[in-house]
Amino acid sequence: MAITEVLVPQLSESISEATLLNWKKQPGEAVEADEILIEVETDKVVLEVPAPASGVLSEIVKGDGSTVTSGEVLARIDTAAKAAAAAPKAEAAPAAAAAPAAAAAAPAPAAKSSAASPAAGKILSEKGIDPATVEGTGRAGRVTKGDALNASAAAAPATPAAPVPVGLDGRPEQRVPMSRLRARVAERLIQSQTENAILTTFNEVNMQAIMDLRKKYKEAFEKEHGVKLGFTSFFVKAAVAALKRYPVVNASVDGKDIIYHGYFDIGVAVGSPRGLVVPILRNADQLSLADIEKQIADFGRRAQDGKLTLDELTGGTFSISNGGVFGSMLSTPIINPPQSAILGIHATKDRPVAENGQVVIRPMNYLALSYDHRIIDGREAVLALVAMKEALEDPQRLLLSV
Repeated sequence: MAITEVLVPQLSESISEATLLNWKKQPGEAVEADEILIEVETDKVVLEVPAPASGVLSEIVKGDGSTVTSGEVLARIDTAAKAAAAAPKAEAAPAAAAAPAAAAAAPAPAAKSSAASPAAGKILSEKGIDPATVEGTGRAGRVTKGDALNASAAAAPATPAAPVPVGLDGRPEQRVPMSRLRARVAERLIQSQTENAILTTFNEVNMQAIMDLRKKYKEAFEKEHGVKLGFTSFFVKAAVAALKRYPVVNASVDGKDIIYHGYFDIGVAVGSPRGLVVPILRNADQLSLADIEKQIADFGRRAQDGKLTLDELTGGTFSISNGGVFGSMLSTPIINPPQSAILGIHATKDRPVAENGQVVIRPMNYLALSYDHRIIDGREAVLALVAMKEALEDPQRLLLSV
């Protein structure tokens, strides 16, 4: 017998523990080197754990739902054995032997299946749907993300969060545990509101110049760079221009010290099946509009598949959140610690405005800048937002850096 251990991947310093999702193999089954055995969910990303060698999965040490840390043994592979003709049914590994009461209260994990893509598997798990009950439209019947999004909970005969009748009138409720990402987001939002003196200032921007510029060059831009010219790259460029003029808005607090960052790492909020994530555009001041659009498009694709890395979600000196894509007209975004400010973008709508004593219709967008009043005075916050407004209303300034 030659045993190779399957270990938890090395987590970043900011992540102390992670949660196991669903095992894709069971004891007695053959595995190939680099075949994905299980996914590990952290508060930032989902990491895939591949088999370090070929052989037979001889033992699962940590079961579905277990809390693990870097380097822990998850399972063992016998590299000298061959799989039995009929693999034995897996015995459920104890997920929390030290807390049997809590384990008994936790909902049962979703049924296991290797016929679903990682993104589809996570969506179905959150819905409480057994992947085996979903008809896949992908190659060889694989369940795709689209299949998972369209799947109804009714497709599953039993779910981890089945509605429970409450009261005499039979009104249903359901209780589901927060994902590790959702729990961490909640923790950080509370931390932000508790530790920061958050204030928000607002302004409006006429998007006509950018819309005209985009309309004129969007086809040539896409042909040249292979990516569509959106609006977010202009907001990133405008933010960087303002941060250069008012460095404290790009700073952070560390105890009683203010850390001024000599670089511009801009976090851009992106939706994913697991919730909101904020990948970082490193050195955004050195990126062209095309570079920014390419990175954002790549972030969006990989966020849907849970493929963003820990490094891409760590750090950042300033963030941008675009609620406008969902139709938001106005909001007060919450700062992402340890950053000290965040820009909220909203829906661009035709609105009546006064120009030269006349009422005209213009495509207007309301901007919101939330900032930590402990280190950023109202003057700097207001002027920084005005600088963003001026850059957006005269985008040539972004190209000339004036």
